[in-house]
Amino acid sequence: MNSATSMPRTGPRRRLRRTLAAAAVSVAALCGSASAHAATSAPALPAKATAALPGKATAVLTASATGAAGTTAVSAAGATLGQAARRTTAGGAPFAARAAYPNPGYVTGSISVHDPSMVKTPAGGYILVHTGDNIAIKTSTDRTAFRDAGTVFPGGASWTTAYTGGSRNLWAPDISYRNGRYYLYYSASTFGSNHSAIFLATSTTGASGSWTNQGLVIESRTSDNFNAIDPNLVVDGQGAWWLSFGSFWSGVKLVRIDPATGKRADSTIRSIAGRNGGAIEAPYIFRRGSYYYLYVSFDLCCRGASSTYRVMVGRSTSVTGPYVDRNGVAMTSGGGTEILAGHGSIHGPGHQAVFTDVDADVLVYHYYADNGASRLGINLLAYDSAGWPYVY
Repeated sequence: MNSATSMPRTGPRRRLRRTLAAAAVSVAALCGSASAHAATSAPALPAKATAALPGKATAVLTASATGAAGTTAVSAAGATLGQAARRTTAGGAPFAARAAYPNPGYVTGSISVHDPSMVKTPAGGYILVHTGDNIAIKTSTDRTAFRDAGTVFPGGASWTTAYTGGSRNLWAPDISYRNGRYYLYYSASTFGSNHSAIFLATSTTGASGSWTNQGLVIESRTSDNFNAIDPNLVVDGQGAWWLSFGSFWSGVKLVRIDPATGKRADSTIRSIAGRNGGAIEAPYIFRRGSYYYLYVSFDLCCRGASSTYRVMVGRSTSVTGPYVDRNGVAMTSGGGTEILAGHGSIHGPGHQAVFTDVDADVLVYHYYADNGASRLGINLLAYDSAGWPYVY
């Protein structure tokens, strides 16, 4: 397990204390704390993994094998400052000398997760869902201590098996609360294939067994140039609903959703980010002020401590784009500003989600421990004078 002293809480009852003593950080110190993580070129593999790579199911099993009591206690203090945390080169590649990032904030209890998404309930608690057999559910009262709370489909999800090869393992759920109901978009697929589908389920409580299958939203076939996994629902400033999704192939896509049904409103598929077939996935669009921020994960998940996932961001004044990074590089041309990457014993942080809480905007993600187990990461987001997010 990873541990460190000086462990701040990420719960809304106790805010992280930002250390903004930028003047005290020398260039030499930043270089000295650079991560050993090397920039990797986009692989030719057209999927999250192949038979040679441990997949999401393997990652979840690895995490579970260490026990639900896998308590992480790591520090989110001090090491990263706003200016040090934000770097981009053309095409989203990291600088060779990487400044240190903050560790995940302190969480405890059942924190073995992969591809997490979290929502705050009307009562003030939290529901977290993540990749797993029939989609795993965890709950928390304080955003710090998490407990297992069953699965979305305890009786199974037979309608997905045509895409999963019979597996019960369902990927990358996206949970939100709108109009008095919880909406859950989730993926069904197999590794190395874009014969994939995104489905919708709804619930008035979010509890295990309370979810109603609403059916297929979008699918991709092997003849398509996209992959229908990793969904995320966003509502724009005019109240229109949109679903982003995508992994490898031609990148991240966006479709319009009918709020009355939660299904597609038209047949148009828009492209909003890509790396010319390279490793990009897990889109998450977050609206703040006049901008829509598109968070994505670059590079490879699902390799345990060898994973190279990193969190990138671009923004646009329109939900449909164009999204550009801090340097003005279009995300459809491989652009992206890195805000979090592997450092120390935190490997491959990614598959991020963002939501607003009482203390700050919250970044939720998974990462891998030194033993390869996947763990829950939570940090807070702040914004610099130009409106770009950074992790603290």
